[in-house]
This record gives sequence, structure tokens and C-alpha cells, in this order.
Amino acid sequence: MKDFMKEAIKEAIKSFKKNEVPIGAIIVIDNKIISRGHNMRETLQNATKHAEIIAIEKACKKLKSWRLENAEMYVTLEPCPMCAGAISNARISKVIFGAKEKTSNDNLCSTILQSSRLNHTVNLIQNLEYENICSNLLTNFFKSKRNKNE
Repeated sequence: MKDFMKEAIKEAIKSFKKNEVPIGAIIVIDNKIISRGHNMRETLQNATKHAEIIAIEKACKKLKSWRLENAEMYVTLEPCPMCAGAISNARISKVIFGAKEKTSNDNLCSTILQSSRLNHTVNLIQNLEYENICSNLLTNFFKSKRNKNE
């Protein structure tokens, strides 16, 4: 089986090179990558252009459906509340993420993805094998931003 988290990391590196927060996401169905996304908020000046949203939009367009049932998302950082809502609404079955969101210890992503209020629940799994790589990408990005401002 292909190591899909490596592909999400490649997307995050694209963001880093564009001076965007380095987060990457891919969507997989039947062991095939159907879409990719990386953060583009600064580039597009659009607050909603997170990696997950871009990957969802591309997958929906490719499949000509908003329902991404049986899809898995691999993302380098635990999704934010906006992205968690979009993931659930798109009916994605599983999200595998690398780094835990350091600023949130309230399990909000998991709460949203498991909410009975929504019509669909999502299995959320952290891939600990890539936690350090994904976390270091973010740490190095923000260090470089601070160093430029000093």
C-alpha cells in the first residue's frame, strides 16, 4: 500500500515554498489519489483556501459529486473547525493526520467529526510515524517568519 502521508507532506512543502503555512492534504479512494491541496490563503487572499478545502473542492469536481463517501483524507495537521465541518459534510470516511494542533487541547476537531448533530461521522486517526516531520515543517516555517521580522 502506498504511503499517502508522504504525498500530503509534498503538498505541505509546496505551501512552504510559496510562503504559506505548510499544510498539505490528499484525498484517496480505492487506494488512488484523486485530489491534492495545499494552503493558498495568502496567494489567493481567501480565508477559506486551506489545504483540506482545496482537496475537497478538487475531488468533488473530479467525481462530479459533493459526496466523497469511502474517501480517506491524509493531512499534515489536525484539521481546524472549518475544515472538520467540510470533511464531515463531504462524507469523507476517515482522516489521517500527522501533527496535532498545538494551540488546541479541547479535541474540537474530534468533537465536530463525531457530532451526532451532523449526518455523518468521520474516523480521525493520528499517524504518529509522521508527527515529527509534519510538526517540524510548521515549526521551521514559523521560525523563519520570526527571523525575518527580527
